[in-house]
Amino acid sequence: MGLKLRKIEKNFGQPPTRVLKGISFEIKDGEFVALTGRSGSGKSTLLYILSSLDPPTSGELAVDGKRLADFGSEELHRFRNKNLGFVFQFHHLLPELSCLENILMPARKINQHQKLRGEAVRLMKDFDISHIQDKPPGKISGGERQRVAIARALIMKPKYLFADEPTGNLDSASGEMVLKIFEKVNRKDKTTIVMVTHDMGYAGRAKRRIGLKDGQIEFDRKNR
Repeated sequence: MGLKLRKIEKNFGQPPTRVLKGISFEIKDGEFVALTGRSGSGKSTLLYILSSLDPPTSGELAVDGKRLADFGSEELHRFRNKNLGFVFQFHHLLPELSCLENILMPARKINQHQKLRGEAVRLMKDFDISHIQDKPPGKISGGERQRVAIARALIMKPKYLFADEPTGNLDSASGEMVLKIFEKVNRKDKTTIVMVTHDMGYAGRAKRRIGLKDGQIEFDRKNR
């Protein structure tokens, strides 16, 4: 059923500054959407609301027909862990754990880490990072860390994947590898992806692009 935003507003500070101004749109199952716009346009704020990590000041977010505002904190946590994956510009890996253990962290939260170990190993093979399975994050490259973070986001087979500037700290080769992973996951697993990016080349690889300007939608169009 997808994601549905209705008249989303977001204010920060006192007196309040309006960052998002009445945003409404839908994202259907299986779409790959790029959110673009200049710094300060509100795209990352919008992504955090879409991904349930930050509530709107007003308006309504529904995921698969369920209003997230109706969820209690524990229910929202369980829903998020099962259905939503997150990839950020900074990988946020735990330095004291191996790469494999980092990937399995979402599964460990619900005591499924032993059951999903084989899936984690498969993801590492698919992402060409099997050779770093037992290494800590401090001993691998930036591109490898981001692929570990993506595998962690996908270990629970989430229906939705949210990415905030996932290639922002990577060289062009590593960034290309990340985009190819996203394209494959979207095509093969039908994972719905929403990605914030400044890179217009990468934005053009999504199926749809939504441009923001001053907290409002400037355009919403299909790429292909």
